[in-house]
Amino acid sequence: FGHIRGAFSSAVKDRKGKFEAANKGIIFLDEIGELPPESQVKLLRVLQSGEVQRVGSDEGICVNTRIVAATNRNLYQMMLEGQFREDLYYRMSVISVTLPPLRERRDEIPLLIEYFCDQASETLSRPKVRLSPQLRNFLMGYSFRGNIRELHNIIYRVSCLADDVADIKHLPE
Repeated sequence: FGHIRGAFSSAVKDRKGKFEAANKGIIFLDEIGELPPESQVKLLRVLQSGEVQRVGSDEGICVNTRIVAATNRNLYQMMLEGQFREDLYYRMSVISVTLPPLRERRDEIPLLIEYFCDQASETLSRPKVRLSPQLRNFLMGYSFRGNIRELHNIIYRVSCLADDVADIKHLPE
């Protein structure tokens, strides 16, 4: 939510918060299911009032921000179990999209591999690594418990370790 100068010892100047910076735009809240109860209350207040208050300030700042949130947890079940605020759940559940895990969308794996190989090549400033047929077959059959993030990390790892062709030996045990 930001802070004002002097709100605490290291607050040497005013700082906008994420909601204020995203005003008239979109803010992405990743892993919303991990939000602690005290933060759920603060988020609910912003959603209900359309206003944020910087730390150390008595002034409210109006924000018009769309929220896109993601989680790998079942928020509905968490709500039923009292782990996620019911009022926040219904405030955020205007449109819900359930995306199946990567292991259920295997047809997307080759596209993601290409994208992540290109990305790693650019980040590492080196030629794009090619994947051996054995490594491609392995990745196509792998369960990806960590979903797309796990595939991304695997491709980045093999891009760091392989010279020009990545193989099974470049994977962690």
